[in-house]
Amino acid sequence: MTISGTDSVAFDGATFRRVLGHYPTGVCVVTATEAGKTPAGMVVGSFTSVSLDPPLVAFFPAKNSQSWPLIERAGKFCVNILASDQQPLCQQFSVKGAEDKFAGVTHRVSANGSPILDGVVAWIDCRLDAVHEAGDHYIVLGRVMALEVETPGKPLLFFQGGYGEFAQLS
Repeated sequence: MTISGTDSVAFDGATFRRVLGHYPTGVCVVTATEAGKTPAGMVVGSFTSVSLDPPLVAFFPAKNSQSWPLIERAGKFCVNILASDQQPLCQQFSVKGAEDKFAGVTHRVSANGSPILDGVVAWIDCRLDAVHEAGDHYIVLGRVMALEVETPGKPLLFFQGGYGEFAQLS
């Protein structure tokens, strides 16, 4: 079933964000380096596993993102799952139009050529598999080439407009 983009809805964008803000998301930084260029990175809160066979993951950059075209041109990327104490790193990579989001950020380069940020909970190194348009965003599928738990611990979460960490119920 296909629903037209012209279908009317009984809510506005603020209501949509407020309601969906009641669902917590993990916070990741997607990084890439196009050959001979400065590394690029962007924060994503919408990241998910898609398939085990083949191993696929997805994230959803906005069409107006300045970082996404740089990552797309690289043809590969690394999803860095931020730790609960990495909110400052999240804020650094969230700045739109920043010349060098990697200033002062320690990292190493994966076998696939993408930056792995120091101190992340885990990383997933991918080859760009497909990009699909979806409203004002893209659906980006990545073929997982390598992945690892880097620093076991609590991930950074985003919930109702703020950051926090996971707390287990007894």
